[in-house]
This record gives sequence, structure tokens and C-alpha cells, in this order.
Amino acid sequence: MKPENCPVQATVGVIGGKWKPLILFYLKHKTMRFSEFQKMIPEATHKVLTQQLRDLERASIVARKVYPEVPPKVEYSLSAHGQTLRPVFAAMASWGEKYRQQRPREVKSWKQPSAQEVSRTKNGGTARA
Repeated sequence: MKPENCPVQATVGVIGGKWKPLILFYLKHKTMRFSEFQKMIPEATHKVLTQQLRDLERASIVARKVYPEVPPKVEYSLSAHGQTLRPVFAAMASWGEKYRQQRPREVKSWKQPSAQEVSRTKNGGTARA
């Protein structure tokens, strides 16, 4: 099979990215505002979070609704096409939970750096000891 014909490659091309899977997992449960994503994914920078949301919007996976208010209110939700990913993320969550139970040490070592650790790294320090 040619790489361009691989269905997994097509899926990863749309939902792959550092924060896209988490964005989609959280949207599976409810409509969210940008500030909520920032609270749920504090390690993601404003720029990268914005870029990942825009990518998902261009792929017709996420719907963005802007309310005519001052300041503007923007909400994100799964589009009808994005709703078709629900079973994919349910399966990923189930697999991840089983894996965490079987291998808790490995999962702990994969922990994302805290906002403080990220800040130290950006300021010339070391992220982890």
C-alpha cells in the first residue's frame, strides 16, 4: 500500500498534532471557549492552541461560532463530521485507561511539563532535573 493511500495516515493527518487529540477529547463532552482550553491544557501556548483549533476548523472537524458581542464571544464544538470521531476517542480513552492500570510507572514518566517548568525552559533554565 502506498503511504498516500493509508487510512491511518489520513486520520493522523487530520487529528494528529501535539494538542489536537486533547482538544477533540474535551469537545466530545461539551462546547468550549478558548479560555477553557487554556485551563484544561495549560502547557499549550496561546499561539499553538489557536493554530490547532484553526486546523481542525479547516478540516471541518470543529465548528467555531462567534457571537456579536464586545468583547467577542467565541465557542468551539464538534461539527457534525467531528461527531463521527466520538468512537475513535472513546476507544483511545478506554485503551489509555487500561494501559495506565497495567503500566503506571511508564505513564507517570510521560507527564507533560508543568507551566512553571515550561516557563523556566523559555527563560533559559532547565525543564526537568
